[in-house]
Amino acid sequence: MRDSTYKVAAGPEGYLPPAAAVMGVELPDPGQAIMEGECVDQDTAMKAIASKLVSAENPVFFPGPLILWDWKPGVAEKAAALKDLAEAVGAKMIPMPDYRPKYPMINPAIEVNPNHPNLTIVHNKIDVCLFIGVHCHYANIALKIIRGGTDCYTIAVCAEAGHEEAMISLRDAGICELQRLRELVIELKGGMSR
Repeated sequence: MRDSTYKVAAGPEGYLPPAAAVMGVELPDPGQAIMEGECVDQDTAMKAIASKLVSAENPVFFPGPLILWDWKPGVAEKAAALKDLAEAVGAKMIPMPDYRPKYPMINPAIEVNPNHPNLTIVHNKIDVCLFIGVHCHYANIALKIIRGGTDCYTIAVCAEAGHEEAMISLRDAGICELQRLRELVIELKGGMSR
């Protein structure tokens, strides 16, 4: 049963924030997206993502192994579209190349420790982050940790069903969605410079 008062919003929500799914947040149907715990149409979510990225002081993309490694046809093209989007936004990229704990030291300026992504967020003063190419189970854990301990606004661009732990999440996202986001960003930036 959905708690209609619960929003998946930037934190910090505390050491043990409730899982969004436990609070009744459901993943969107095809053609929809999820925005702060509510299902919305994909276009609405894409416009909100573009707006968040353009208005961010320090947007950072966290590409995971599904987009970092050229492991199947189409991945290199998707990575190129992601790079084009990051350049349009003016976003930095900090990779999450694998999920092994990075102990005893990690340089949070150049890599994400998937077990403590909040440290990378805080160290780099990131106000908006975008996850892409991160396996769903790892993405949800990392997104929940970020929501629990930071005020970073999280966006997940997912090739599967989406991520209920993100503030905004697209589902079934591929090259076309990345290109559309880039177009929206360019439109917004063009309107801001006038």
